[in-house]
Amino acid sequence: MALFKSSTLSSILRCTKNVKILRPASSTTTDQEPSRVEKSINSVQLLGRVGADPQKKGSEEHPIAVFSLATHTNYRYESGQFMQRTEWHRVICFKPGLRETILNYLKKGQRVHVTGRITYGEITGEDGKPKSTTAIAADDVIFFQSSPQ
Repeated sequence: MALFKSSTLSSILRCTKNVKILRPASSTTTDQEPSRVEKSINSVQLLGRVGADPQKKGSEEHPIAVFSLATHTNYRYESGQFMQRTEWHRVICFKPGLRETILNYLKKGQRVHVTGRITYGEITGEDGKPKSTTAIAADDVIFFQSSPQ
């Protein structure tokens, strides 16, 4: 099953044909423009519940908001037994206005929709050894109000 109709895909390719990137996508920079620039997509959407109140991390110059988000996958075995698997996601936010809103208003248990991109990195653990990290860098967070119970 194709994700796009061929005419839609052709339109997308025509629209992105003349796109120029102003800086290289990698961590390294060079003075020369790449001979060929390819379009890529790194997009994530999550709808779930916040696992704990957000924390402010990073430095004073480069603060970030960090929180965990739970999503669920429901399925039923052939035996009829129902199962729910919970996935935990680490969400980070660098954007100043959104970061402050998250830190001031987002609470544990709240239902939110996060749009962003997946990021990979490395941090030094308490034992001094490097650890790989995976996070969702949030570009937008939509807060859902809890209904009175």
